[in-house]
Amino acid sequence: MANVGLVLISHSSKVVEGIKEIIEQVAKEVTIATAGGTDENEIGTSIEKIQHAIEKAQSDKGVLLIYDLGSAMMNSELAVEMSGQENIEIANAPLLEGSYVAAVEAGMGKDLHEVKKAAERALKEEEE
Repeated sequence: MANVGLVLISHSSKVVEGIKEIIEQVAKEVTIATAGGTDENEIGTSIEKIQHAIEKAQSDKGVLLIYDLGSAMMNSELAVEMSGQENIEIANAPLLEGSYVAAVEAGMGKDLHEVKKAAERALKEEEE
């Protein structure tokens, strides 16, 4: 059974690789792809890296993207548009906590909408 795939997007490849390492300890059955840094491996984001990560994480249940900063969101939106696929969502969630919660929910077989809501709730719970 396929689970929702996750794409972690950061201005730093080290950040997303570290978060992926943490999450893989609890969600081994969830595909997690990363898109960190620019094409030149500098600080920033890359539409092409995001597109590649979406392809890698794609599943029948869809893909959830979680990003770190505003420009990563803009590049994520462009990558989703360019993909032409319907079952991709972008979560407004904290990168570490949201990704962790999303991975656990995806591992439980939840659908894309439920996984996105859980990731976004991590932000609200953090503020309380």
